[in-house]
Amino acid sequence: MPHRSPHGRGLALVAAGGLFAASLLAGGSATASPTDGTDAATASTTTTGTAQDASTPVPVLTPDGKLMSYVVNAKVANPGQTRLVERAVVAAGGVVVQSWPQIGVVIAHSDRAAFRADVVRHGGNAVSSVGASRTAAVSEGTPADLSPSWGKGASGYQKGHSKPANGDLSDAMTSDAAPATDPREAEQWDMVQIKADQAHKITDGDRSVVVGVLDSGIDPDHPDLAANIDVADSVSCIGAGRPDQSAGAWYPTTSDHGTHVAGTIGAARNGTGIVGVAPNVRMAAVKVVNDDGFIYPEYAICGFVWAGLHKMDVTNNSYYIDPMEYWCDDQPDQAAVRTAVERALSWSTEQDVVHAAAAGNSAKDLANKTTDSASPNDTTPITRQINNECKDIPTELPGVVTVSSTTRTEGLSSFSNRGQSVIDVAAPGSSILSTIVNNNGYGLKSGTSMASPHVAGVLALMKSAHPDWTPTQMVAKLRAQADDRACPATSPGGPACTGPAADNSYYGEGIVDALDAVS
Repeated sequence: MPHRSPHGRGLALVAAGGLFAASLLAGGSATASPTDGTDAATASTTTTGTAQDASTPVPVLTPDGKLMSYVVNAKVANPGQTRLVERAVVAAGGVVVQSWPQIGVVIAHSDRAAFRADVVRHGGNAVSSVGASRTAAVSEGTPADLSPSWGKGASGYQKGHSKPANGDLSDAMTSDAAPATDPREAEQWDMVQIKADQAHKITDGDRSVVVGVLDSGIDPDHPDLAANIDVADSVSCIGAGRPDQSAGAWYPTTSDHGTHVAGTIGAARNGTGIVGVAPNVRMAAVKVVNDDGFIYPEYAICGFVWAGLHKMDVTNNSYYIDPMEYWCDDQPDQAAVRTAVERALSWSTEQDVVHAAAAGNSAKDLANKTTDSASPNDTTPITRQINNECKDIPTELPGVVTVSSTTRTEGLSSFSNRGQSVIDVAAPGSSILSTIVNNNGYGLKSGTSMASPHVAGVLALMKSAHPDWTPTQMVAKLRAQADDRACPATSPGGPACTGPAADNSYYGEGIVDALDAVS
């Protein structure tokens, strides 16, 4: 598939590749699926458009004996209704892997073809919708402590590594701004473009602010990151969507994507390497990317709820949720997943967490969707018709700051997605220098994955300067403070720019401004 790394399927990275985008969840989803377990999508009815603009069904094969993961949504998000859903899961021959009563979502495993229909039948009025969260069988197995009836479960989560866990409040620099220059700071043109270098003369950020890095983990002993990692709030969500804080669980997967993202957000001002946008804030590693590069819905749901539970201030989301590049609300499985993810993100926002997300690297116009040939990416992709109600999640969900990518000369990066009234702001994303795992070093990466953490860092600086601002206020200020950029005379490739300088399809409301954020 285009722009995809073999170990970064849903990551918005262009080094070997990547993608991203997402938005508004439209209404209810299907309540029952075919009892033969062959193709839930074919039972779909269009909820937002006519038959002519319905999206192409994506087969989700669930024969007896194939272990699948599901989201089951309660009609009412409270503990009592969630318990009724749990009982329905068990009665339908499933296992409850994780319950989130805060949002009325249950993550379940089952190897029965009729599970979707049966859980609706047993749940009655308690169940709003159910959908398979993948098209492939569960690769990590069911956690062994749940005693699944289909055989041996997963033997356990990641056991940890030899690296020590570092980072706490005591490791912080206590001054608001440090005058010292780190050795490679002069190479960070990106910080100059967003005026972070000027913002640092006012503040490097407040130590009480925590950014959740929903990604592939963070290198725990990198000299530019170790002191800024919030170990107490770090977690892995890749064990079937259950939070795991065992030793080393949140350490990096086979990808250093999360480590690079973390460096842009908060590499310390310590006389070593580079400086992040907010070098004095803390970062929690929230691992939602498995070793094969997949970010399944249950992983992201866990990450968003975890961020809300632990009162993080900001999250960065440089990925799209697998296995669909676009999740369509006229198909039952996809609609149920969108409902669950949106509930998790919205609940997190209600806990005062603000979210930045990469727009994606497909060079597409997200305001005018037509086809998708990258989904599902965990089995065999098909070329399908999609419509504008098919959303790349989480970036297109309500309240999320959607970030496009700029070059050193402030042009739109050729790979960047764009879209009138979809892009909120732009930030540097081409050839960005940041931290990597190999030899605790530094490297260049490109992608909207690299643009989004600049915005997360600016939001962290904004929260440091204005601790009482709500997510809604922060997003409004971020957009208003961005520096307007007019549509260029020529396109870097892909759909042309549309709209005025104040708000267009390439830059949204402009290039993000760190100086204004702390003023």
